[in-house]
Amino acid sequence: MHHKSIFIITLVFFIGACAPLEIPATVTQIPFYASDTPAPIIVPVTDTPAPIIVTVTDTPAPIIIPVTDTPIAPKTETWWDVYFTEPLTINNPDAIAGSIEDKLIQLINSAQTSIHIASFEFDLTPVAEALIEAKNRGVDVKWVTDDKNGLESDIKPGRGQFALLTAAGIAVQDDAGRSALMHNKFWIFDDQTVWTGSTNITASGIFKQNNNVLVIRSSEIAYIYEREFQELWSKQFGPRAPSTVNNQWAILEGTPIQILFSAEDHVVSNLIALVNDAQVNIRFLAFSFTDYPLAKAMIDRSASGVDVKGIYETFGSTSTGSEMKTFWCANVPVRQDGNPSFLHDKIIIIDNRIVVTGSLNYSSNADDSNEENVVILDNPGIAALYLQEFEKLWNQAHDLEAGTVTCQ
Repeated sequence: MHHKSIFIITLVFFIGACAPLEIPATVTQIPFYASDTPAPIIVPVTDTPAPIIVTVTDTPAPIIIPVTDTPIAPKTETWWDVYFTEPLTINNPDAIAGSIEDKLIQLINSAQTSIHIASFEFDLTPVAEALIEAKNRGVDVKWVTDDKNGLESDIKPGRGQFALLTAAGIAVQDDAGRSALMHNKFWIFDDQTVWTGSTNITASGIFKQNNNVLVIRSSEIAYIYEREFQELWSKQFGPRAPSTVNNQWAILEGTPIQILFSAEDHVVSNLIALVNDAQVNIRFLAFSFTDYPLAKAMIDRSASGVDVKGIYETFGSTSTGSEMKTFWCANVPVRQDGNPSFLHDKIIIIDNRIVVTGSLNYSSNADDSNEENVVILDNPGIAALYLQEFEKLWNQAHDLEAGTVTCQ
């Protein structure tokens, strides 16, 4: 089978009726790989020792879209939206029309039953006011945040938004004084829609930094995130939290989607497996990239002929732990971002079709200790938008100045 095509095998089986949440447990799993040497097909994984693969023959075969070097034109689907911050043009917190903040408030205003939030930090009063209005019309609003960067920072100048929420009767919890971070940035609306990506709900995150948001309208994906939210709400944090990775997938209109949570799902090792199967190209945008095994996997693919490029956030790129030097000295093209604030994305795009996004920086702390989420999906239309953003930021970025790193 040709590695440039991903063949989807549909697994058909029934799930028991006992679900921990009051939403239908209709989700099972197809991961993007089954081992450290990924097969060029999507292999089902179940909780049974020997997975049973049932091939569907009564339905038409799935349409296989070949990988090309030219991204396929973006979307005709209706189940997703992708947003990017525009710090060069949309950079005034007092004029939010058309901004990511505006998009978020629209979702809040349309919520009917519940808004469950796991988000790292917060300083946007219009968002707080929209949440309070939602609470007042009967919507169940809950927020899990970080301790130090969330609730403890609420007394700082310009903050106080969490105090507004709690005064209105909205429940807000932190991550129980852990040294690791509750670093997620996901929202669940009405058990139907998920908002995720790299964007903190702050003036800096939306109006100064480079960030992305992925919105998925799917009760199956919302169920996966709601289950994780309930773990956080019940204070199950870190690597000992239960992993439900075998049930963290869905196929939406032909697009396979897998959700991973750190620390329990060992996200970086899964990303290495994806990278190892890259055949055409790899692009990455990284606020922090200090994980050597992931860097080495990309470098190895480059040595095998895969076209690899990456953009590092400038200020952290020359830190002791940064792998930018590793890429540079291996002659893999990397640049430092051109944003005078900073690039905050955490994105990998593989073979013009697989997109990895979410809150996880490519570091041991993020993988082993923090609370993070990652979305992996296979959709050329979505990938085309992320590639377009990469090219825009690549053109704004700059090569390393002479003497920035010394190769030995």
